[in-house]
Amino acid sequence: MQDDPKPESLIDPTFLFRFEVTLCKDPCKWSTKGLKLPEKCKLPSLGALGDRPVFADVRMAWCKEGIGLHINVNGKRQLPWCRDSRLEDSDGFHLWIDTRCSPLIHRATQYCHRFLFMPAGGGPKRERPTAAMIPINRARMHPKSIGPNQLKIVGMPRHDGYEMSGFIPADALTGFDPADQPRISLYYAVVDRELGWQTLSLGPEYPVLEDPSLWGEAVLV
Repeated sequence: MQDDPKPESLIDPTFLFRFEVTLCKDPCKWSTKGLKLPEKCKLPSLGALGDRPVFADVRMAWCKEGIGLHINVNGKRQLPWCRDSRLEDSDGFHLWIDTRCSPLIHRATQYCHRFLFMPAGGGPKRERPTAAMIPINRARMHPKSIGPNQLKIVGMPRHDGYEMSGFIPADALTGFDPADQPRISLYYAVVDRELGWQTLSLGPEYPVLEDPSLWGEAVLV
C-alpha cells in the first residue's frame, strides 16, 4: 500500500513571519570590476522554506555613500532573458527598499523604491549590463527620480550563469539616513526564466511587488 501524498500547503510558511536580516557596513569600494563583498554580507534566501529554488549567492552592504550589492548566479544552461524595454519582465536582481521601514502600510510611499540590476539587456546588441529604478504599482507617492547613469553596475557572464555587482548611491534613495533611520524594509527576488524565483521570503503569488507590509526588515549595523 502506497503512502498518501503530502497535502499541498495552502499558505506559504514565510507568510506567517516578518523576517529581519542584517546589512553589514562595508567600504563598498567601486572599481572597473565593480565591488566585492565578504561572506558576512551574504543574505539568506528564506523563500526556500516555501520550496522556492536557491541558485544565487546574494550579498549586500551599506556605507554612508549608499548600498552595494554582489550577485553570483549558477546552474544556468541558457542566457538570461533581459530587455531594457521590458524591465519588469526581465531576468536579474529585483530589489525593493523602504528607507523608513513602515511595516503596516500596504501601498508604497515616496520612501519606497524598486530597483532592477540586469546582467545584460542594454545597448544595440542587448549585451550591456543595465540598472534602473522601476515605479511601484499602486504607490501613493513615488521617490524622487534618478538620472540614467546614477546607478552603478558591472556584469560578467559565466559558463553556467553570471556575476554582477551594483551600487545605489545615497542620493538615489529618498530618505536614506543610516544614522537616524538604521532600520529599513527590504525584499529581493533573483528572477530567472530558466531557474525560477529565488526570494528573500514570499513569492510572486503574493502581492510582494507592490505591498510593503509583505517585505522583510533589515538592520544597518
